[in-house]
This record gives sequence, C-alpha cells and structure tokens, in this order.
Amino acid sequence: MAIRGPRLEFAVGAFLLLALASLLVLAFASTNRQFGGGGDSYPLTARFSTLGQLRLQAPVRIGGVAVGRVAKIDLDPKRFDAVVTLDIDQRYPLPADTSAGIFTSGLLGESYVGLQPGGDPENLKPGEEIAYTQPAVDLIQMVGKYMFGGAGGTSAPASKTEPSPTETKP
Repeated sequence: MAIRGPRLEFAVGAFLLLALASLLVLAFASTNRQFGGGGDSYPLTARFSTLGQLRLQAPVRIGGVAVGRVAKIDLDPKRFDAVVTLDIDQRYPLPADTSAGIFTSGLLGESYVGLQPGGDPENLKPGEEIAYTQPAVDLIQMVGKYMFGGAGGTSAPASKTEPSPTETKP
C-alpha cells in the first residue's frame, strides 16, 4: 500500500520544477541566445548583395570565435542591397579596414558572418559601415553551373583549326 503524504508531493513538485528549468536552459542554449543583456556591445553595419540563409541572431565570428550577433537585417530601398546590423562585443575593437563575409558551418550548417580584421591603426566607430564585404555563396547555383557548363547556355563558338603541315591531304 502506497503512502501519500506531503513529503512525496513536495518531492514530485520539486522534480517537475527542476525538469522545467532544465528545459528552459536547453531552449536558450539551442537558440544561441544569452541570458541577461549579454554584456556591452556596439553596432556596425555591412552591405551584402546576397545573404543566403543568414538569419537574425546568427553568430559573428573572427577565426571561429564568436564576437557578436546579427541584430537586424534590412533592405536598402535605393540600392537594393541587404543591410545587416551586427552587434559586436565591446571587448573587440575592429580596425577600419576589417572585411566581412557570409559563410556556412560545414556543408549544410548554419550561416554566420565571418570578420577578417585588417591592419589599420584606426578602429571602426559604433554605427559605421564595414566597407569590404563578400556575399554568400549559393551552393545549388554553383553546382548547377559546374554540371551544366555555364550560367546561360552562351558558349563560345568552336574555332576552326588548320591542318598541321605533317598531315597529308587526300
């Protein structure tokens, strides 16, 4: 005969609260969000012609180390470029000639913004734009070009070759 008492009910309730707290931590970790404000950061912008699968909250990395997040993605109505706002950790001042590119982790992994710091003694100030960017590479389009030999079917005409002097004419 099972005995039900306040101790057993308290233990079950505590276990359920612990399980829910663990699920909450797992949910935050799997979406790459940080607890709290995440520390001080400063915004930078970058323009790209193609974003690929870049999403909000995607990591910004230097040499594989996360130094920030994608905060905002907009479309410039005049130039029709994608304008990406990056929140960079305050601990990492970037040189003015830093370049940015959109890369993918592995073959089918998540997209991220990769930064390559330059050697300029001046640093980018909050709100400034990264001048040198490289758009995302569309793997499907690249494979299609490789498989079908070009983008639009416009191939160069075959050139005529002269017979060599050693060949005999019939």
